[in-house]
Amino acid sequence: MLNRYPLWKYLVLLFLLLIGTVYAIPNLYIPDPAVQVSGDSSAKVIDQPVLEAMEAALKKADIEYFGAEADGKTALVRLLNNDQQMVARTVIQRALGDGYVVALNKASTTPGWLQALGAEPMKLGLDLAGGVHFLLEVDTASAVAKRQEISADEMKDKLRKEKIRYASVDTDRDNRIVGRFRSADTRDQAINSLRRDHPNQLFTRVDNGESNFSFVASLSETAVRTIESEAVSQNLITLRNRVNELGVSEPIVQSQGRSRIIVQLPGIQDPAEAKRVIGKTANLEFRLGASPDTPITNREEFPYKDEIMQMQRGNAVLERQIIVTGDHVANAQSSFDPESNQPQVNITLDGLGGEKMHRITRNNVGRQMGILFIEYKNRTEITRNAQGEEVHRNIQYVEKKVISLATIQSALGVQFRITGLDKPGEASELALLLRAGALAAPMHFVEERTIGPSLGAQNIRNGVDATIWGMILVVIFMLIAYRVFGVFANLALTMNVLLMIAVMSMFGATLTLPGIAGIVLSIGMAVDANVLIHSRIREELKGGASPQQAIYAGYERAWITILDANLTTLIVGIILFAIGTGPVKGFAVTLMIGIATSMYTSVTCSRALANLVYGSRKNLKKISI
Repeated sequence: MLNRYPLWKYLVLLFLLLIGTVYAIPNLYIPDPAVQVSGDSSAKVIDQPVLEAMEAALKKADIEYFGAEADGKTALVRLLNNDQQMVARTVIQRALGDGYVVALNKASTTPGWLQALGAEPMKLGLDLAGGVHFLLEVDTASAVAKRQEISADEMKDKLRKEKIRYASVDTDRDNRIVGRFRSADTRDQAINSLRRDHPNQLFTRVDNGESNFSFVASLSETAVRTIESEAVSQNLITLRNRVNELGVSEPIVQSQGRSRIIVQLPGIQDPAEAKRVIGKTANLEFRLGASPDTPITNREEFPYKDEIMQMQRGNAVLERQIIVTGDHVANAQSSFDPESNQPQVNITLDGLGGEKMHRITRNNVGRQMGILFIEYKNRTEITRNAQGEEVHRNIQYVEKKVISLATIQSALGVQFRITGLDKPGEASELALLLRAGALAAPMHFVEERTIGPSLGAQNIRNGVDATIWGMILVVIFMLIAYRVFGVFANLALTMNVLLMIAVMSMFGATLTLPGIAGIVLSIGMAVDANVLIHSRIREELKGGASPQQAIYAGYERAWITILDANLTTLIVGIILFAIGTGPVKGFAVTLMIGIATSMYTSVTCSRALANLVYGSRKNLKKISI
């Protein structure tokens, strides 16, 4: 028979229908507003006492909650409505104090059996479901100070190579470099030598006595602005890398003004982790351990990160001069030391960093080298103003601790490892931060809030209504125009929408308002394919073909036209996705998925239904089309 499908095709159709239904169902479950707490480092345990402190604070503030839970890494409490989130966050942060990251979240309500199958609701974009909004301030003054410190070290190296004697070359509180010499001629010689390598520095001569001749080198205004701009740009790149490591879909990371950065994360699963990783300014410095011959002015003391080692050894004494920093890290991966089974981070330096590391360690075999872990942290200080209102002030402080101080056994190259870390989670986080790139300057959170639909609730409602009304009108049109075959087309259309939602949920695609427009367009294209098929069947019937031959010819001959039309549209969707951003990508994603599913349902699904109804009739005289 012409119009018969083998059993396996029907089984495949039923299987896809079942899979589509299972993975589309989670979108019916609306997530609960929640507040989530995690430690400011991966090593901190979030256990039952922390959860009890959270619950006690919420009860004291008369904030209703439910479903409180803690798993050792995070604690989460669900709230009754979105309006209570910000209040609950403030109450919990005040109760727990510093050392904890309190963030806003959306807790999933998907049943456990669906989660066990990997079925999760579709991610919604900022314009549909909102998300978490962070506003960060970049400490550009620190970037300028860091650049001047590096320049001061470079000047010392240059003067030593030129054999120009100097008393000291250091930076002051105003980020100026002050060089002191014992004669005016030596000072002038130094200025002439340094100007060639430091054209952005403005040198000023200062005479303070017979044996105290100095110069003051300060950056020009243009150079300062360039450094600030580069710091913000570098932080933007690093933040984007960190967000990508978190797996957030369709994030927005962009600068605002001269020193601020906006980060918006739609549909985020773990905002507390995101806040900790995004806001963390961690870096490494590799320094030689101070020897008995090291001058006091070139020594610095730091505590050990390991408390037991700190008790046993006291503070570690390192030289001020830095060998390399985390800026030169090309790659970092966490693993375990095969001998001690302790967590470690395998480091790969870039070419310049590897060269510096090799040169210093080659000349200092037998001496100690320390790895200094530098972390910029935040704490919230709560005071009251003259009106008695609480004022929350974010205070940033620097914590520097030594994670390793070991003897250099041989010259090191571009690859080596860092040990002395407490837990695997700490090693993974350090590797992530180094792999994503070091921040050029510290940052602190100026603002955190949830953001609602950026295009307004009414526009969202209009978009959903447009989809529903479009479906209704298409269904009515197909029933009136094509009767029984219109029923086949409508069932295929329903399966198409079901599969679109399921595929987007399975692959973590983000649905945006333009994405809804893509769905509506895909519905129209799916119906267009059926219109081509049905028109072809009518032409075959008018040409004298039997009903069975007309059905067969209609599907077979219309398929090439449908394929050509959809492929050209698919190419456009790929181009939009490749070069577009934000809403354009959202439209392109739903369009491409809709094309893929509609090509299957419009032909295979509707033909399977036609074959099921008409294919077994040997003496078919008439069809309802």
